[in-house]
Amino acid sequence: MVSACLLGLPTRYDGKGCALPGLLPLAARGKVLPFCPEVAGGLVIPRPPAECCGGDGEAVLDGRARVCTAHGEDVTAAFLAGAQQALLLVRRLGVRRAILKEYSPSCGVHWIHDGSFRGDIVRGRGVTAALLLREGLVVHSEEEWLREG
Repeated sequence: MVSACLLGLPTRYDGKGCALPGLLPLAARGKVLPFCPEVAGGLVIPRPPAECCGGDGEAVLDGRARVCTAHGEDVTAAFLAGAQQALLLVRRLGVRRAILKEYSPSCGVHWIHDGSFRGDIVRGRGVTAALLLREGLVVHSEEEWLREG
């Protein structure tokens, strides 16, 4: 499973993609499963930026934090729904590895924005990354994938 935006699909909150050229040949050979948990959870493109507030994706899964937009809208339910869709898909297809977009409130593997909407970064996981790790998947950020291949 690969964050759809990393394949250049315009699924980011701002309606853009951020393609990693090294992933495109794998996608062309059908070796990757593109997925955007935010879109799968029912959010539109474009959409207001969102950040984990009060904790990271682990805390969101445990009900101790929320995901909110810069306008104060609580979008936790959509992020949880998208993460659940990702989990159902990886179980159904037997996916064991994911490459996800660092800093995303859904897909951040090691780092996310801190909830202040000032661009500050903190250690933590996005909601989908946290759920896939709980399931036992090997989850890499795009930065790790670029370093390690």
